Amino acid sequence: MIHHYQEIIHYLSRRLGDRQAATDLAHDAFVRLLDRRAESDIEQPRAFLFKTATNLSIDLHRRARVRRSEPLDSLDHEQCLDEHDPEEHAIQAQQLMLLRRALDELPAACREAFLLRKVEGCSHAEIAERLCLSRDMVEKHIVNAMKHCRVRLLSWTR
Repeated sequence: MIHHYQEIIHYLSRRLGDRQAATDLAHDAFVRLLDRRAESDIEQPRAFLFKTATNLSIDLHRRARVRRSEPLDSLDHEQCLDEHDPEEHAIQAQQLMLLRRALDELPAACREAFLLRKVEGCSHAEIAERLCLSRDMVEKHIVNAMKHCRVRLLSWTR
């Protein structure tokens, strides 16, 4: 399954024109495949990955188009409403606490690679250099961290 990783990234890079976005979507596609495999067998994992990657790229394009068409004033107004809603604040605080708990369960290198990518926005090459790991290992750590967090958050919120 992992041997399709570079193929998916190459496909998405051509489609999106952005290697970093392609890498993020490839991770998401693999996480969805792993989630799905936990529920049932997938006869054609490569086909599933490509279809999922295509759908994710379409969703990304649609979200970008909506963001470009929405006036900035409405975004500021919505953000203010969320900040003053105690229930929304409590939900977000609980989700953040659960995410921290899930991240604490990960091995240090896996957690650090995930945080460097998702919080600090480092590229895989930068993370590999900082953690003295191969790029492949960085990618595996990030995919594993995403899957672990998703599975744990789902189990805790059901």
